[in-house]
Amino acid sequence: MIVGVPKEIKSDEYRVAMLPVGVEELTQAGHKVLVEAGAGQGSGLADAQYEAAGATIAADVADIWAQADLVVKVKEPMPSEWPRIRPGQTLFTYFHFAADEALTRAVIASGATAIAYETLRDARGALPLLTPMSEVAGRMSIQQGAKFLERPQEGRGILLSGVPGVAPAEVAILGGGVVGSNAAKVAAGMGANVKILDVNLDRLRYLDDIMPPNVTTLYSDRHTIREAVEAADLVIGAVLVVGARAPRLVRRVDLPRMKPGAVIVDVAIDQGGCIETSRPTTHHAPTYVVDGVVHYCVTNMPGAVGRTSTYALCNVTLPYVLQLANQGWRAVAERDAGVAAGVNVHAGRVTNQAVATTFGLPFEDWRDRPSAALVGASSSPKE
Repeated sequence: MIVGVPKEIKSDEYRVAMLPVGVEELTQAGHKVLVEAGAGQGSGLADAQYEAAGATIAADVADIWAQADLVVKVKEPMPSEWPRIRPGQTLFTYFHFAADEALTRAVIASGATAIAYETLRDARGALPLLTPMSEVAGRMSIQQGAKFLERPQEGRGILLSGVPGVAPAEVAILGGGVVGSNAAKVAAGMGANVKILDVNLDRLRYLDDIMPPNVTTLYSDRHTIREAVEAADLVIGAVLVVGARAPRLVRRVDLPRMKPGAVIVDVAIDQGGCIETSRPTTHHAPTYVVDGVVHYCVTNMPGAVGRTSTYALCNVTLPYVLQLANQGWRAVAERDAGVAAGVNVHAGRVTNQAVATTFGLPFEDWRDRPSAALVGASSSPKE
């Protein structure tokens, strides 16, 4: 099989989808790996390292899209990449389809198979390919929140930790999952007063047991959300509904009741955001202000720490890439229900129920498609 690794072109994206060790593993298994020139530069990985591991360096990205049976990326294909996607090709990356109808329709029209990192599950039902980036984003959310609370950044002029004689900042975290718990650890470690809100009482009991005394757990409902954000200097949006658009927990009418110069970091923006006034931003222009509240809504937060994020991501993606290349996606998905859950679009049909519901599109189980139309159904897995 030919595996392609294009350079990421999303704004301020410095990750790469494969490490040199991944190239070595694939080539030793009999596959050809095409890596776009400069793909690893943002993560401190030179073309020579990929060549030494067995990769073919492609100067023109068009060659990768034209030849690769399996394209491995980090972020969703950008509009300039959409025309390059081919029928029968397999794409393995973060898609977050429910936040982007245009992307969804483009991938449907391409005839390709889209396997999304963010909906693939492991044997325990967890999200192994989403977890490491959620850990990074959760920790970064506090770093960025602390920065934008500074007055030159239009924030309240609050030091997150406070100092002796001056109270620390109040932090409200909406969601107690991987993002929320990692954000809480960092915020608590800096000395802030932290509230975590979630609807899962078992999760709240667990967090209550493991978190330090300056973290309070609260059951999430409309009233507790409103009270928490009104009291907060920093609000972290950390809500996830797998495959679906994030629920909007903070409404536009809530913003005037917040403290002037308060900061919202909406990590859920990849899935549409959990704040009604959120809209995607970039690392180059990360914030905007609505009703005196600073909004930070960067859609690829981990991309800013490319080296850390690339290693953390590739540690978990490589075993799946090897399976997909060795056996073809269909054989892997038929055997592994967790991988099957990652198949969001196939051969012009939406195969993820949450995505179909979000846009009112027909849902079709990929197993219902004739096998002859499926990638790898009539070819050797290593072609």
